[in-house]
Amino acid sequence: MPTSPSLVTINHFRMEFDTHTVIDDLSFDIKRGETFGLLGANGSGKTTIIRALLGIYQPTSGDLSIDGKAYAVDGGVRLGYLPEERGLYKKETVMTVMIYFGRLKGMTRSAAEKWSLDYLRRVGLSEKAKTRLDKLSGGQQQKVQLGVTIMNNPELLILDEPTKGFDPINRRLLMNIIEEHKKAGATIIFVTHQMEEVERLCDRIILLKDGRPSAYGTIADVKKDHEGASLDDIFVKIYGDHTESEQE
Repeated sequence: MPTSPSLVTINHFRMEFDTHTVIDDLSFDIKRGETFGLLGANGSGKTTIIRALLGIYQPTSGDLSIDGKAYAVDGGVRLGYLPEERGLYKKETVMTVMIYFGRLKGMTRSAAEKWSLDYLRRVGLSEKAKTRLDKLSGGQQQKVQLGVTIMNNPELLILDEPTKGFDPINRRLLMNIIEEHKKAGATIIFVTHQMEEVERLCDRIILLKDGRPSAYGTIADVKKDHEGASLDDIFVKIYGDHTESEQE
């Protein structure tokens, strides 16, 4: 279990939209080098937390910081963010897009090209390097998006449903890639509804309901608090036999 200082700190965070409170006085931290599961049903506030952390939303109150300060693109922490809503330039070729984002991350063109070719080979897309993104399947596009996210070895990786819609073979491949970044020391915020992925990767978790923590701590501690139940069963117990359907 990591013992290093916190990289992400959230203190007394509150987020309101009109008269609706999405997050209510939430505090937790994410330690440097750990993989942290940000869990909850749709509508529980996960995406709101990420967007506020990255400065996309301004919190109603409270403080959210990365490495002790509000996030800024030039703030000194290399960050990779894979949003649930994927966004790539679909009229461009795979290599054009990957080199473009590599350059944005400070890589030279030749370094970005070499890294991209190596990555595409690994994920079975080397023959698609010159193909336009809109000619790829959804799963293939998702692999490219993950590649863009992990280029330049980010210190902080925020992964929102990275394996959503993948078959078991490709899910395992992507999990292996994520695990390699974890072993290399990256701090990872991991959003997923797949509890087996949480069991495999996460050091600690927070399980949100209505913008408040219903469980928080190591997986072992959370299970102990619920009489040894599985994470799936804990999720169902907290939410009942149905989950919320509203959007975050």
